[in-house]
Amino acid sequence: MKPQMYTRGQALPALLAQRIVILDGAMGTMIQRFKLSEAHYRGAGYAGPSGPLGRFKDFHRDVKGNNELLSLSRPDVIADIHEGYLAAGADLIETNTFGATSVAQADYDMADLAVEMNFESARIARAACDKFSTLEKPRFVVGALGPTPKTASISPDVNDPGARNTSFEELRKAYYEQTEALVQGGSDVLMVETIFDTLNAKAALFAIDEYFEHSGERLPLIISGTVTDASGRILSGQTVTAFWHSVRHARPLAVGLNCALGAALMRPYIVELARVAGDTFISCHPNAGLPNPMSETGFDETPDVTSRLLHEFAAEGLVNIVGGCCGTTPEHIAAIASAVQPLAARHLNAGGFYREAA
Repeated sequence: MKPQMYTRGQALPALLAQRIVILDGAMGTMIQRFKLSEAHYRGAGYAGPSGPLGRFKDFHRDVKGNNELLSLSRPDVIADIHEGYLAAGADLIETNTFGATSVAQADYDMADLAVEMNFESARIARAACDKFSTLEKPRFVVGALGPTPKTASISPDVNDPGARNTSFEELRKAYYEQTEALVQGGSDVLMVETIFDTLNAKAALFAIDEYFEHSGERLPLIISGTVTDASGRILSGQTVTAFWHSVRHARPLAVGLNCALGAALMRPYIVELARVAGDTFISCHPNAGLPNPMSETGFDETPDVTSRLLHEFAAEGLVNIVGGCCGTTPEHIAAIASAVQPLAARHLNAGGFYREAA
């Protein structure tokens, strides 16, 4: 198969062939460290053009917890988090757009702000990466597309298995506008992440490819699923192997797993994925172990534990990209970067899609 030709992120395939690349850690965990109030989410405390109370001071409903809104109301907070991860050694920085689709933002009556959220989130990450990039260590903006709170495959009504609260077409439209804004804002890579419903992911992949066709520009793509429990399946019922065969048509630069599990419990599924996706780079960004509401981050694993486990993954030749999901911090990312730095990158099978991508 002919390799993809990239205009942005063009250095990333070659970099992945040379060494293990570091993804950043949790956004939500770091936002929690700021202990932001409702007023802060509305924009209070930011010296922007909207005044001391912020752009959203008069919005008709509560917005605290809408983390993607912070890219508009408190971009200083998001920039600070990005820079913390870059200083810790991250090569890849995800935009603050996990829930920045019109589908997800409808829960806050802010669907009309989704495009602006994505554009500004990418712009903030772009500025941070440009600040830290060097010729020896380039940094990349990863436009993040999350799963949405709705599922195209699973009924929300236990009494009606055929019921759905969204459709493929609604998701496709939402993901298309998200993709367009992320690319225009400065993303180098796109990541469809935390996939619990493969049909949702397929809507995202369709929309991304549609945008690439319309724009004439193709960015590298990472696809990351979520195994939700010890069954080894994503929520919509697929095994890791079945999931890979469902999305491999998109020819991603990398495929991986994130969220739900810590590294120890994620290991057998990363082994499985590395085996079946032998011609594709593998990513892994687990949670910091299991939830613990008594800990500062809400999770148990300290940086030394998470980094030791990911060192083992790397030493066994399982991964090309490592980072963290829920509960991880810049301290985790710094420890992970140090732990895997001496180790060789996982090799692709002969004839891998991306060895000659440029």
